[in-house]
Amino acid sequence: MKDKFRTVSDSMGNLEVPIDALYGAQTQRAIDNFKISGLTFSSHFIVALAQVKHAAAEANQSLGLLPASVAEAICKSATEIIRGKYHDQFPIDIFQTGSGTSTNMNMNEVLATLASREQENTVHANDHVNMGQSSNDVIPTAIHISSAQQIASQLLPTLTHLHQRLAQRASEHMDTVKTGRTHLMDAMPVTLGQELTGWAQQVNDCRNRIRAVLPRLHTIALGGTAVGTGINTHSAFATEATGRLSVLTDLDLTIAPSFFTLISTQDTAVELSGQLKTLAVALLKISNDLRWMNSGPQAGLGEITLAALQPGSSIMPGKVNPVIPEAVMMAAAQVVGNDATITLAGQSGNFQLNVMLPVIAFNLLQSIELLSNSANALADQAIATFKVNQVTINQPLYRNPILVTALNPIIGYEKAATIAKQAYQQNRPVLDVALEYTSLSKEHLEQLLDPFKLTQGGLEHE
Repeated sequence: MKDKFRTVSDSMGNLEVPIDALYGAQTQRAIDNFKISGLTFSSHFIVALAQVKHAAAEANQSLGLLPASVAEAICKSATEIIRGKYHDQFPIDIFQTGSGTSTNMNMNEVLATLASREQENTVHANDHVNMGQSSNDVIPTAIHISSAQQIASQLLPTLTHLHQRLAQRASEHMDTVKTGRTHLMDAMPVTLGQELTGWAQQVNDCRNRIRAVLPRLHTIALGGTAVGTGINTHSAFATEATGRLSVLTDLDLTIAPSFFTLISTQDTAVELSGQLKTLAVALLKISNDLRWMNSGPQAGLGEITLAALQPGSSIMPGKVNPVIPEAVMMAAAQVVGNDATITLAGQSGNFQLNVMLPVIAFNLLQSIELLSNSANALADQAIATFKVNQVTINQPLYRNPILVTALNPIIGYEKAATIAKQAYQQNRPVLDVALEYTSLSKEHLEQLLDPFKLTQGGLEHE
């Protein structure tokens, strides 16, 4: 059993780590100390952290602080991690030291091991890989970079896709008139296309809100080191490292105007989470409307039929449920919960450091992932494929007493209300009752009460 481990040491003494582990003592101590959830950083965060280390090594070499052989070895090792290798070497629980120091040292130790294999000299995790850095500026930087990369590569493209799907279906159904509903009760007619344009605009607004956060997300803390003063780093390090990091990440990154702000707070993460929550609420609204419109097929609204994707019951044969909207609603609920966690964590900027960085990173990236996948599923498995049940839509449309609203400017609210009540009580078309209660001709009433015309708004005499 002994040969499965090797002895390593740090400033606190010796301990054993698995013989094939690339990490060292500080990582092992964190593994032993934080047995809390089994949740670990996503691969997106690990990649962003490796990109920070790559850029830092390049910057320190260019400033004459790091030998070329050491810097090149670190960069080569970081590139392997960026490309997806060795991600199993980052096992530390999310619920760890609040600065994320354990994960920063995990990366430093893995890179030191890999880089030491690349050249004759031993590469030190702190003195070389972590040169000019602190967990306190590295982890906030990795939060910004990983979030910005996932927004650019995943979330914004999927929102564009969902918006396009909605716009396409809206154009197909601009003449499909249906009963509008407020308070879940019959209201004035709308077209299905108009309803869909409302959803499309929601998604577009959410996309624009998220884009508006990006300039702040592209602003990074790297160079502030421990407390924001930049202690133990070259005065040109921030400029050098940020420029190289921009190239590595394909992001237009800028140096923080105040390192003290970005190290002691996570206000940008809180802001972004709020916009992700807004998107989650929008997807909840769209999904819930789809469920209502699909409800039935016999005893519900039955205005549309969502694609049948799987059996809906283990006991009721033939039952099919709106599984995609339901899955999206649960994902959206998780995002709302994540926002509450990030909001609370954002309050933990005690003096010069926020001490809930790992949970902020985890929840932020999970929210981006959930919303991206949900938007795709909604676009392709619900919006693109639903079928309109025209007969079901038409049946209540012309019998809707609320159509009498169109007569308000001509006969007044009180008289129109009387006609509506009679139509409800007698279960008769509002046109028939209006013929009895007004002097308007049938032709004029048909014109006034035409559901499609009523979807166009305005006044009769305009």
